[in-house]
Amino acid sequence: MSDTVLNQFAPPVEEEDIIDIKEKLKFGIVGTGWIAEAHVESLKQMPDVEIVAGADLVEGKAEKFFKRYGVPNVRCYPDHKAMLEAEDLDAVCVCTYNTTHAQCTIDSLKKGVNVLLEKPMCVTIEEAADIIRAEKESGKLLSIGFQPRMDDNMKMIKKIVQSGELGKIYYIQTGGGRRRGIPNSTFIEKKTAGIGALGDIGCYSLDMVLNAIDYPKPLTVSGYKSNFFGTNPKYNNPQDAARFDVDDFAAAFIRLEGDIVLDFRISWAMHLDTPGDTIILGTEGALRIPSTECWNGSVGGPMKLYKDLAGQQVEVEIPLCHDDSSGGLFYKKLRSFADAIRNKAEAPVPTSQIFYNQAILDGIMKSAQLGREIEIVLPQI
Repeated sequence: MSDTVLNQFAPPVEEEDIIDIKEKLKFGIVGTGWIAEAHVESLKQMPDVEIVAGADLVEGKAEKFFKRYGVPNVRCYPDHKAMLEAEDLDAVCVCTYNTTHAQCTIDSLKKGVNVLLEKPMCVTIEEAADIIRAEKESGKLLSIGFQPRMDDNMKMIKKIVQSGELGKIYYIQTGGGRRRGIPNSTFIEKKTAGIGALGDIGCYSLDMVLNAIDYPKPLTVSGYKSNFFGTNPKYNNPQDAARFDVDDFAAAFIRLEGDIVLDFRISWAMHLDTPGDTIILGTEGALRIPSTECWNGSVGGPMKLYKDLAGQQVEVEIPLCHDDSSGGLFYKKLRSFADAIRNKAEAPVPTSQIFYNQAILDGIMKSAQLGREIEIVLPQI
């Protein structure tokens, strides 16, 4: 393929912003479990941010957490409501388990606090609608925690699709997951997680392709889910297997506005290394995105663009983008959120997009339970 085509997809060059540290943003952390570790480590690198408060339902957990991560003078509370009442915060990071995402976020917004909400946005589409209503009423910033958006290779996928090289997109296959990778803790019970592999890593793979095509409205879904591995002591420890009641595998066929179909599958455990690469088919070309062993925020290898050129079928390998900046994707996620607060800018990952992501997750669960295709009905906001 000619250099003119390939050069369209050169890695982007980003200029480093100058950060004003005169007035620090006051952050609170809601939930001090595993995911909060990455938030705190990222925020500690920011000279214009101060972690001043934290909340956790488990007595003494927050105090131990901040001591372990070397964050002094953090005031700790037994729950998010007590923290919001006592503190004058600029922002909170909601790092709780899925079934409490909605309430913690809504309460924070109603107190006039900006929110970075970890993925998945919530459990149901009704909860997502409630969150967005609170966001609109508050006028505060709400961004959803999809750090893969910050990866240059993920940005390249959107750049290729938006360039028009693929023509009209009509079919997408996406998903991925793990041969063995069942988490534990609050991830595996409906009372805390609500959804399993679908919410944990399925939301990422959906966002990768839906963001590339500007998030068209989902129309119908035929979904399937199972948990053959999570409930089996042969593949999971007996204690976790006994309480496992979410999905460890899910698949779906989704129709999107614009006459696009999306073939999706995701896994925490299966007898296969991958359920397949992501492929985007268009009328003028196609893109293959290698799968990853585990959703780590990037792609599994160099992508390939397939085209017809001068009557010949050709393919070109898109070189991987290598990020040499410090901090990693989690840092970029938190940094972009803090910058948006300071600059009164739009959310880095807006709820208007992730609302559709959540609608698909919710639709897969409902369709799988009914055993048939359903129309995706979006609540009025």
